[in-house]
Amino acid sequence: MLRVLLADDHPMFREGVRSIMESAPDVTVVGEAATGEEVVRLALELAPDVVLMDIRMPGLNGIEATARIRASNPQIGVLICTMFKDDASVITAMKAGARGYILKDADREDIIRAIWAVASGEAIFSGDVAARMIDFATKPMQPLEMFTELTYREREVLSMVVEGHANAEISKRLELSAKTVSNYMTNIFNKLQVADRAGAIAKVKEATGH
Repeated sequence: MLRVLLADDHPMFREGVRSIMESAPDVTVVGEAATGEEVVRLALELAPDVVLMDIRMPGLNGIEATARIRASNPQIGVLICTMFKDDASVITAMKAGARGYILKDADREDIIRAIWAVASGEAIFSGDVAARMIDFATKPMQPLEMFTELTYREREVLSMVVEGHANAEISKRLELSAKTVSNYMTNIFNKLQVADRAGAIAKVKEATGH
């Protein structure tokens, strides 16, 4: 029997997924969590085979919760199930230790197949997310990796700046406060020795040869 823990702050979504799980053979839902802190606690208590994890939750977000769960018990597989399919969310989730990434509009069969795949140690992605991952993986080198003076989080913020996102959108996507994003921007400008966003973008373009 495959044991699944659900983590999402929307009760209606959890109810819908639970009904899908209960209709599938050899799958059982062992618990539900509405916050990041709660899913970390339940994962360590219940040791499920798979955690179906949303990214946006109150307090600790799903990516940080994934990292904590995987650090404490690497045997637990985490499958991200979210509305976000931007590169930053996908890559950050995978670096945190998630084995799969599907979107909330996935149909019943896709969700069940993804849960079993993650439980088996496979990596699985929704179709459009998979295409982005392949594109990401086949690039010779990610230009921001050249900026070794930046932390991973700073490179993540910078990548969103290059994609044209404003601070408010970066704050929303990365689950950071506006002040935290502003602090990251200041650190990035100082480390790259530029005065503003335009200077940072120009520095990245120079590094990529574009």
